[in-house]
Amino acid sequence: MDDKRRLILDQALALVDEQGLGAMSMRAVAERVGLTSMALYPYVGGKDALLDGLVDLLHLELGTEYGEDPAGIDWRQRLRALGRAVRALSRAHPGAYPLLLNRPSAGASASWLTAALRGCLHDAGVPADQVPRQTRMICAFLLGYTVGEVTGGLPVDDAAGHGDAAAEFDADLDDLVRLVEVTVGVG
Repeated sequence: MDDKRRLILDQALALVDEQGLGAMSMRAVAERVGLTSMALYPYVGGKDALLDGLVDLLHLELGTEYGEDPAGIDWRQRLRALGRAVRALSRAHPGAYPLLLNRPSAGASASWLTAALRGCLHDAGVPADQVPRQTRMICAFLLGYTVGEVTGGLPVDDAAGHGDAAAEFDADLDDLVRLVEVTVGVG
């Protein structure tokens, strides 16, 4: 990602984190980076392209949160780690996070979430013809659950992490693992 484009997207994300998605405009982002609105267009296109860039940036951060090469880690641990990374991203960027459900992403980084889930399922021994459906189901659960938390539809822990929401989420991740185990005849 070009340095100037990354700076613009980082500032747009910071603006959304501070003031909400409704506050994001080309003018507001331009002011944060010291440019005119028109000067943003070569780097991020219009507002729709800027929103798409935010989705791509969120996917990049999700990959970073997930961590280094997990190939040597058991698929169960990887699936749980992926779920926790999704939840951590939602808590880090609650204003922008719903964009992951509301906007399709065509960027190269967006496919890593699907690839990570498919890798877990493949390593678990899920039959190849069932992997796409289970990938969609798990992705829908992870994104839907965490969007519900950040939009107020589900209970959340306080800022210090106290409460039952994290424990409930972990229990739900365990249920996902058991579902996959049942699929492959382990559970």
